[in-house]
Amino acid sequence: MTSPADHLPTLRSGRWFAALPPGLAQALIDMAETRSLATGEALFLRGNAPCGLYAVVRGAIDISGVGGQSDKARASLLTRLEVPAWFGEIALFDGSVRTHDAHAATPGTLLLHVPQEPLLAHLARHPQHWHALALLLTDKLRTALVALEEMALLPAPQRVAWRLALMAEGYGQWTDGARSRRVIALSQEELSLMLALSRQTINQILQDLQARGLLQVHRGEIEVCDLPALRAAGG
Repeated sequence: MTSPADHLPTLRSGRWFAALPPGLAQALIDMAETRSLATGEALFLRGNAPCGLYAVVRGAIDISGVGGQSDKARASLLTRLEVPAWFGEIALFDGSVRTHDAHAATPGTLLLHVPQEPLLAHLARHPQHWHALALLLTDKLRTALVALEEMALLPAPQRVAWRLALMAEGYGQWTDGARSRRVIALSQEELSLMLALSRQTINQILQDLQARGLLQVHRGEIEVCDLPALRAAGG
């Protein structure tokens, strides 16, 4: 098993960690533990007690939930967190239970885990570091508000193109703004859960985007062939 410090280059590829005060960045590494998950393994579930802050250093984590009456409950995939995303900060602020489920989306998903109590103790000694955690939270809030607007206003084809372009660009989290991900490890079923669209609708839209040369659909993956055009198709 690798040590947290071994993943510093990966962490520094993300905007949030790269901009941290040196004292906080080092403290997170010193407090962190590595944790490996198999595909589908739960990290935490809705209602679990807060357990700290996490960073994805390999693989991906799905944040999901189930809503509605028990006989008509529907699953939703809110987002897929990939390298170098940090998450778990909501419960750090309010001390309340986890709001959604978190499961490993890929084989050999590897996380850094900064436990709740040591992190809170550090923040009590260095209250100025709360500002950096607040920036992590507000960045997520901005993305969530844009996603809500997308769901409410964009037609289905634009929603699909916009979300795929956003995922290809790492949700804007990389320090290198020109960096992009050519292959998105996401099935059509997972994309339908993410956008609250039927599997049939997703398939039709993806086939149209493929016919236009914007992407290629593979089993469990979507390959982006023309990111600028895909971004433009999302409006």
